[in-house]
Amino acid sequence: MYAMQYEITLPADYDMKIIRERVATRGRATDDFQGLGLKAFLMRERGVGGSPVNQYAPFYLWDSVDGMNRFLWGGGGFRGIVDDFGRPAVRHWTGAAFERGPAYGATPRAATRRTEPVPAGADPEGVVASALEELGSRTRTDGVHATALAVDPGRWELVHFTLWADSPAAADEDRYEVLHLSTPDLHELTRGRQW
Repeated sequence: MYAMQYEITLPADYDMKIIRERVATRGRATDDFQGLGLKAFLMRERGVGGSPVNQYAPFYLWDSVDGMNRFLWGGGGFRGIVDDFGRPAVRHWTGAAFERGPAYGATPRAATRRTEPVPAGADPEGVVASALEELGSRTRTDGVHATALAVDPGRWELVHFTLWADSPAAADEDRYEVLHLSTPDLHELTRGRQW
C-alpha cells in the first residue's frame, strides 16, 4: 500500500462551490481506476470546522505503485490538476497498516489527517509499533469507516489518515469534508500490518 496526497491551497475569498462542482462532475472518473484502493476527494473551507484555509486536498491509498505511476505521469488523470492549478508537490508515504472500522459500511462524510515527525535518534521500529497501537485503538472508535498509517522514510514522518461516517472524534488533526470517495480496489488493500 502507498499513501499519497497533494494539497492545493486556494485564496481566502475563493468560491469553494467551484471545487464542489469539479468533484461532482469529475470525481467518478477514478471510480474504476485499476490499482487504486481509495481516493478521498477532500476539501477544507476557511472558517468551517476550524479550518484556517480554503483547500482541495485529495488523499489516495494505492494498492499498487503501477496505478500510482499511471495516475501521475501515465495519462491517468493528474494532468487535469496540473492544467487547472499548476503542478503541486505530491507527498507520498509507504503504507504501514490499514484497518476497517465499525462504520465501514457507511458512506464517509469526513476525514482527518495528522502528520508527525519520527524524532531524530528515535528507533523507527519502536515509533511505528507505538503508532500501530494507536491505529488499533482508532479502529475500534465509533464512527470510523477506515484508518491507515504510513511512513515517509525520506523525511522520517508518519501520517495517520482516517475516514469518518460523520463528525470526527479526533480534535488534534486536520479535518476535511469528503466530497466523494472512489473505491475501485478497496477490497485489495491488505488489512493489518503491511509486513
